[in-house]
Amino acid sequence: MNNYRLELKWAVIYTMFLLVWMIFERLMGWHDTHIDKHHLYTLLFYIPAMALYYFAMTDKRNNYYGGIITFQQAFLSGLILTAFITLLAAPAQYIISTFITPYYFDNVITYAVNSGKTTPEEAQAFFNLQSYCIQAVVSSLAFGLVLSALVALLVKRK
Repeated sequence: MNNYRLELKWAVIYTMFLLVWMIFERLMGWHDTHIDKHHLYTLLFYIPAMALYYFAMTDKRNNYYGGIITFQQAFLSGLILTAFITLLAAPAQYIISTFITPYYFDNVITYAVNSGKTTPEEAQAFFNLQSYCIQAVVSSLAFGLVLSALVALLVKRK
């Protein structure tokens, strides 16, 4: 476990940043007043998320591998980081949906139905805690896999 302390540290930092970002989204009105733009604005999260992956893998390179890291080592570090982030994804989604923005699902269901994008049944099936927990886990894995490979290319040093 000692070998993966840096990845765990950065996964916690990533998750804390996610929670702060969700507070920011709520305060910006993206979960109520401007919910029609939420699907676009929420994508901005990926910019600092990429930076956090870069910082994490640079930290691993500089403080574990002594400044030299291969693509494979960096990629593995990114995958371990992704695994920890994925483990934290569902609990983070629970905190977001229960404490940070408990009215989000009602608002997004209302918006989706009133705008004619879906039926009430489809909206309720998609916009709920269980569905979002599954989406958080799957998207964390997919995003982390791709990002691990891309960032590994940037941080490798021979």
